[in-house]
Amino acid sequence: MIKLFWCPKTRASRILWMLEEMGEPFEIETLDVRKPETKSVEFLAASPMGKVPAIADGPVKIADSAAIALYLADRYPASALAPSIDDPLRGSYLYWMTFTPGVIEPAMAEKFNNWKVNRGSSGWGDYDLMMEVLEKGLAPGPWLLGDRFSAADVLVGSSVRFMKLFGILPENPVLASYLERCLARSGYASALARDDEFET
Repeated sequence: MIKLFWCPKTRASRILWMLEEMGEPFEIETLDVRKPETKSVEFLAASPMGKVPAIADGPVKIADSAAIALYLADRYPASALAPSIDDPLRGSYLYWMTFTPGVIEPAMAEKFNNWKVNRGSSGWGDYDLMMEVLEKGLAPGPWLLGDRFSAADVLVGSSVRFMKLFGILPENPVLASYLERCLARSGYASALARDDEFET
């Protein structure tokens, strides 16, 4: 059975959402990443940096949201959360699967820290370019792969929610309606409800 190492009010909520969407059995080990004594040996074997999310799935131990989501979507194809290798949508899917760690999160750090970056030389461009590309990718809708909801929407959708929570999501009807669609999914609602059971 899949085990999710989870801490409330963290990025681990996105993998909880992913698991809820999959419909596969899973269990949760709750820990507080701010307290080293709560970090089990099994957790640290899955997450050498001691960060969540991380999972154990039999002999497989893996950390980082994008890596976990890529693994789960391919390992459990019945969930239909990833295009197959020979599907023409696979390229776009992989691009959006790495957009959160490779572009959104560095751009968020840029915004929070008021970094001055060179759009041409930084790997993520800059915050404004990230927003432009994200809006363009979501404009056809309803999901990043058109009519098909995928694991990419779990990663990107949760990132859009984080930006809103942190007050750095601009007023934008495309992003607002996308976030509404994500929040309306029962899997995300279940994941967020579990988060709400805990204090920060």
